[in-house]
Amino acid sequence: QVQLVESGGGSVQAGGSLRLSCAAARYILSSYCMGWFRQAPGKEREGVAGIGSIGTTKYADSVKGRLTISKDIARETVYLEMSSLSPEDTAMYYCAASSNYGCLLVSLDTENYSYWGQGTQVTVSS
Repeated sequence: QVQLVESGGGSVQAGGSLRLSCAAARYILSSYCMGWFRQAPGKEREGVAGIGSIGTTKYADSVKGRLTISKDIARETVYLEMSSLSPEDTAMYYCAASSNYGCLLVSLDTENYSYWGQGTQVTVSS
């Protein structure tokens, strides 16, 4: 049973920062791709950042330079550092894990992720 638990969401003013965390088992972080996705009301879920089993990363164009994904295997956590936030970043943020063992090619496509957390809400006010 793969469990992913997000935390760290909240309300912040435009220009502010937040750090999201996703707790996941060590073997998941070591061997599979992890991704952060978000879904705003009335919109489809979109991938914003991903990290591969060996640490390669990929970002959506809309967040490059503002969001940073990282993982700490010893702490069993994946992080999403967010800065220069704008109201357009308001969404439910989800952590996800692929089921591709030894994942090297990071994808931001939801179809490539099999396991999902419950999400954490991020609200950015202007």
